[in-house]
Amino acid sequence: MAYSVTLGALDSLEATWNDVLPASATDSIFLTPRWQRLWWKHFGEGAEPLVFALEHDGTTVGIAPMYLRDGELSLMGSTEVCDYGDFVLPAEHCTGGLSALFAHLEPLPWSTLVLHSVPGESPTLDFMRALDSRYRVEIEQEDVAPQLELGDDWEAYLSGLSKKDRHELRRKFRRLDAAGDVRFVTCTDHGALHSDVTDFLKLHRESRDDKAAFMTDHMEAFFRETVTEFLGDGTARLSFLEVNGNRAAAILAFDYRNDRLLYNSGFDQSFGYLSVGLLLKALSLREAIKGGKRRYDFLRGNEPYKYDLGAVDRPIYQCTVRRAD
Repeated sequence: MAYSVTLGALDSLEATWNDVLPASATDSIFLTPRWQRLWWKHFGEGAEPLVFALEHDGTTVGIAPMYLRDGELSLMGSTEVCDYGDFVLPAEHCTGGLSALFAHLEPLPWSTLVLHSVPGESPTLDFMRALDSRYRVEIEQEDVAPQLELGDDWEAYLSGLSKKDRHELRRKFRRLDAAGDVRFVTCTDHGALHSDVTDFLKLHRESRDDKAAFMTDHMEAFFRETVTEFLGDGTARLSFLEVNGNRAAAILAFDYRNDRLLYNSGFDQSFGYLSVGLLLKALSLREAIKGGKRRYDFLRGNEPYKYDLGAVDRPIYQCTVRRAD
């Protein structure tokens, strides 16, 4: 059973990539060729793309979307905008496929290989731990990505919260309802997309100083194109909480397979006393349950609201591989 590696290109491998991704040990929107293409367009400057097809007995079973920059090999993607990273490869082909990949990478001019945001359950980490003495491997927890398994209805979800969290959530909803005309709005009008994204960006920047610093003009261009790319098929979910006609909070989420992924958010601090940021996320969660989603993924970060809504940590790791001296 022979494994081989072929250098390809993101565009030429897209169809095959889409075929093998569902069977991959890590299947995520961040590993789709659509997302990777956008990342490369906005963040790949100065790097050499290296997209490999991993083959087993002549059939492509995986993709290794990589790039080389200043002597460092990395998977495509970055922690700023990609919450999960990994090779696109089924668990049963991990050892054979990655062994062939490392043999193929050996003559290339790299000194360090860095893998960001690899889920703790990925077999990639076990493979890296077992690399031979030609390499020095460091694996450390990079962050957590809290998530929540969803039930069949909202009341069942509420009953699964702690008594304190359930009481607080209901109390906050009552206070919000008493504030006047409250609406949960998810955008579907492509004609209004530019202004809707502008509203989201405004609320994002206003909510925290670190978010304002994060949302540079460069980052805004990525966000705008990403929403445009994924809104057409319903993958992107741009939602607002409106209070008496004012957009008080916003979230950008993505529906992928059976998951809803909460990507980013913002709120008007003048409405902070109504807990609009938390409650909009709860409304998104309720919508996900109604839509049959099985998991709500809050993605990277250990913000307290995620645990108030019942999430449980999923660790993600950084793996650094250096050539032994």
